Amino acid sequence: MTTDATLAEPQTTEALAEPAPAPAPPRPPERIRNDAHALEVAHALAAEFAQGAALRDRERILPWAELERFTASGLWAITVPREHGGAGVSNATLAEVIAIISGADGSLGQIPQNHYYALEVLRVGGTAAQQRFFHSRVLAGERLGNALAEIGHKDFKRRTRLTPDGDGFRVDGRKFYCTGALFAHWIPTLVVAQEHGREVTRLAFVPRRAEGVRITDDWDGFGQRVTGSGSVAFDNVRVEADWVVPFLASFERPTTIGPFAQILHAAIDLGIGQGALEATLPFVREHARPWIDAGVERASEDPLTIQQVGEIAVRLRAAQALVRRAARILTQAQREPTERSVAEASIAVAEARALTTTASLDAGTRLFELAGTGATLDGLGLDRFWRNARTHTLHDPVRWKYHAVGNYYLNDRLPPRHGAL
Repeated sequence: MTTDATLAEPQTTEALAEPAPAPAPPRPPERIRNDAHALEVAHALAAEFAQGAALRDRERILPWAELERFTASGLWAITVPREHGGAGVSNATLAEVIAIISGADGSLGQIPQNHYYALEVLRVGGTAAQQRFFHSRVLAGERLGNALAEIGHKDFKRRTRLTPDGDGFRVDGRKFYCTGALFAHWIPTLVVAQEHGREVTRLAFVPRRAEGVRITDDWDGFGQRVTGSGSVAFDNVRVEADWVVPFLASFERPTTIGPFAQILHAAIDLGIGQGALEATLPFVREHARPWIDAGVERASEDPLTIQQVGEIAVRLRAAQALVRRAARILTQAQREPTERSVAEASIAVAEARALTTTASLDAGTRLFELAGTGATLDGLGLDRFWRNARTHTLHDPVRWKYHAVGNYYLNDRLPPRHGAL
């Protein structure tokens, strides 16, 4: 999780303890057979996860049991290609799986985002041996987190260093907004190194249990509260050469790493918005009162309420359609990545992100407008939808999505290539 706001050091206290590492998978996860099977499993899991979502959010209960169930289902391995033993599902299916889970619990929907992202970086820039190794770990039930963002500076430069150490390397630095790192077995970490007199950026896959890795559970945002998006410190941590892959070099040529990352974020926002609408409907039917001037007995018959529900539903349906369209264009660019095809994928995903941002926020806001004061009771936890949407949609600024889209259509300017577009 990153943000476009000025980054400041989190407030930490001595009471914050390092969480225990994720346990080793007790057995290999189930194998997802195909796209249809992935969606079937996602719907079943979402029904389970929705039951305790409000309590987990309110009490900030980290979802360890749910994550183990999530991983064991096989859904964390659905982007592993078929030739390596995975389901190799489509981008559209992956986005829909994330949206389904996010509708039940926005935090659980976001936690694997960087897991899938790291696998895409491996697909684009990793060697065949690296792909086989990490694919086998994922198929065995191991999770990938992230340590990408750094705080305390406004220049967005990374200062975590990768230095040679015999036939391997050492990692030193500090990261924040490390979504999923707390629950991970491997922490893909953005590092900088000196090679041939110039600075290069790499992605180092650091074992969570490596000596010198320290995680602090200090994420206290008002939304996405149990994503584990805290701090990770690396103190002279040893990594093997085979665990390091190129990163910025992957953006110097046309690749789909950026739009792939962004469509996952769009899916999270879409799912949160859909979850908000799903929570609105029964509350309006069963608990809300119609406005006195409506002249009806039930809120569900209030014509202005009906109109607003229709408006939310249409906006979310449009956002869903843009995500599906973007997924198709992204797939085409993955098959034949050119400067133009990758740009088209980035623009299609930016269009989707623009609408999923506004639709998810609107759905969370109108939940209360239509359901009434009774929906604000703390025990219901309905405010989590808006809080989750507001927090996650700050990942990168929607205003720059519109800028990229407008510049593309008006001036035929291709968007920049980076992970936020």
